[in-house]
Amino acid sequence: MIIFFTSAGPSLLLSKWGHVNFREMSLKVSRILHAGYVFEYEGIKIAFDPIFENPFSRNCHAFPSVKFDYEQIRELNFDAVFISHYHDDHCSLESLNYLDRKTSIYMYCLFEEMFSLMRKLGFENVFPLELNRPVRIASIDIIPRRALDAEVDSLFQIKAGGLNILNVVDSWIDYTTLDLLVREGPWDMVLWPFQTMREIDVLSPLQAPEASLQLPPEWIEQLVALKPRYVVPSSCQFIQEEWSWYNHFMFPITYKQFQKEVEAALPKAEVVRMNPSVSVTLSKNSVRMSAPLTWVQPVGEQDVDYEYKKDLVIPTTAEVARHFAALTEEQTQRVLRYCNKDLIEKYKSMNRPLDDYFSTPRLWSLSLYNHRGEAERFYYRLEDNQMELVTAPQEPVSWRTEVPIARLYGALEWGESLTSMYMRIDPVDSSVDILEDPLVRCLFNGVFGAYQKAQLARL
Repeated sequence: MIIFFTSAGPSLLLSKWGHVNFREMSLKVSRILHAGYVFEYEGIKIAFDPIFENPFSRNCHAFPSVKFDYEQIRELNFDAVFISHYHDDHCSLESLNYLDRKTSIYMYCLFEEMFSLMRKLGFENVFPLELNRPVRIASIDIIPRRALDAEVDSLFQIKAGGLNILNVVDSWIDYTTLDLLVREGPWDMVLWPFQTMREIDVLSPLQAPEASLQLPPEWIEQLVALKPRYVVPSSCQFIQEEWSWYNHFMFPITYKQFQKEVEAALPKAEVVRMNPSVSVTLSKNSVRMSAPLTWVQPVGEQDVDYEYKKDLVIPTTAEVARHFAALTEEQTQRVLRYCNKDLIEKYKSMNRPLDDYFSTPRLWSLSLYNHRGEAERFYYRLEDNQMELVTAPQEPVSWRTEVPIARLYGALEWGESLTSMYMRIDPVDSSVDILEDPLVRCLFNGVFGAYQKAQLARL
């Protein structure tokens, strides 16, 4: 039986589990948003990847929708906060800014600079996490585990009262780690990232392959190996702006499909959907509803699902750009200076990758679209690490990049991520990696913590 937990509570709560022994050791797990959770055991409260913003990460709108009671959040006293990695949908200084500065923050990050930013925000107890080295907070053990991309991500194993939970966050698991995790079993609950986001495909949608509507086979294989009692479809509780075509192109997996496949592969497990604010109490014999988080407040329908549209008509960049407000003259000049000077200097300063598409002479076109959908185009001649602005090109364009000027300004001033920029990339050679795009490389290559630095400057 699959049970959906919503703010209204499930009608079949105890139909399978029966009587609950309230004396048994139990752990309360509450969902904040996206990959954010609160774990409570014997009076100890620990938050994981807390986000108290909607939208967050510039244009990620909670799905299902919520609002936050900031007066209550300011009164929260977490015994510790654990952050799995530095991406802005997991590590937000604006969210952390609501917390007491004496709160201990533990983070997996290979860059000391991130810890410095938190200390500048005023936090006194900031600690780096080491893989496989447990951290004990009273009677709760938190063990960071290696993710597939160990330079960025981490997983969390949480042990309390004889219960064993794996929080995969939004990472992928390599098979060395899987072998270790199997040995660490049995698993009472696994928080599994259920969505396969197509962040790269939206950059060049006309060249993107059709999305698979099934879970990756390795996910099912790994879940079968772990054999958890309960599986929570986790992470990816967001969509972009209401008008955004991304909402029907970036997210191919539905909650319904996740349930169907996991139920078939793990007939003894329960799939437990936890919407924002929802809390459950987990014990060795059961899982049951608990009082929800009062400071996370559901708004509207909560049992919403994703809808991928195979035959979606992709809007032009001009149409997308019309959704954004006009820049001021000062903001516009900031972007134009970047295109005329800073971009060229940054490109020349970077090391070139092996087998670079631009190792031979190419003409690149960069088009900036304003709030009226009008384009201003720049042409650059590229060869190796040289870039030259061309006013009247004679040769054909080999690579086209389009972006709303408002979103390019956002990337320069606010540290916006690639997925919020609505950039469109069109190389003539469709076999080339689109992340070789000159604008992408100049904005993001070798750049760390731009989003958090912009937050700190505002705070």
